[in-house]
Amino acid sequence: MSTIIYSILGIYIFIIMGYLSKMSFKEKIDDKTITILNVYFLQVFLTFWGLLVRPVDITLLYAPSIYFGIVIVVITISAILAKFLFENKKEYSIATVAAIIGNTGNLGIPLNIAIFGEESIPYTTVVNLVNVFVVYTMGVYYYSRGSYDVKTSLLNIVKLPILWAAILAIVLSVNNYKPSEVVMNTLMMGAYASMTMQLFLFGIYLYGTKIKEISKKLVVWVLSFKFIILPIVTFIVLSFIELDAMIKGIIFIELLMPLAVANVNLASLYECKPRVVTALVFISSIAFLGIIFIGVEALKWL
Repeated sequence: MSTIIYSILGIYIFIIMGYLSKMSFKEKIDDKTITILNVYFLQVFLTFWGLLVRPVDITLLYAPSIYFGIVIVVITISAILAKFLFENKKEYSIATVAAIIGNTGNLGIPLNIAIFGEESIPYTTVVNLVNVFVVYTMGVYYYSRGSYDVKTSLLNIVKLPILWAAILAIVLSVNNYKPSEVVMNTLMMGAYASMTMQLFLFGIYLYGTKIKEISKKLVVWVLSFKFIILPIVTFIVLSFIELDAMIKGIIFIELLMPLAVANVNLASLYECKPRVVTALVFISSIAFLGIIFIGVEALKWL
């Protein structure tokens, strides 16, 4: 259990540094510029590195297919029900998509290694790959819809280089492309810079965020979908599927991950209440510190 706690707490160092930097330098730090640099440039390195560091094995795609199916079911339910509760377009967008964009990479991969060992890596890698597509298709669309029309929101998906980088990386990986050590070191530098900047950005937006001013209805909705509805749907689906217990556990844990900082990136990029989203990510991350232990106990029943 101590390994799990250290895996979670280690990433908070950079969040705190981001918070302190904004507190110290205030308006000298341009939040939007950091977001653009990260999303349009550094995350391209992260995508290539994440997909090329290990070969993508087509035979492993069963697990992420189940993951994706559950995401589709839950986001459909959320999109329909949220219409009755949220009249504000931006709050509706957040309520619809925030819960499904979990931290399957920075937190999910090391956490699954702590629980299941290194044999979980191939499965967590491909699940995280699917989550990348979820973030930069559904995530981009709904966060864009908070400020733009349908056509513009769809175009915003196409405009992001990360999606095209992911497609190219998958094609290269499937065709057994093996980058040289120099190339991988370059990609790794950009990847770690991207992950660090994401955590910094989270801390920056956390400064000045007033949780008390956020709609309690939105907080309850997102957290309920994240930690109650999504796990229940996942548990039910996995109960009816014949699959190795470890793979079931990986899918369950990945879908239980708290809201990813990617939510903040997209909310900032498309002006969809980024500070509200930051607060939701923060609250879900704190709640997760207790919920993960309930989740680990639930694995015994899968």
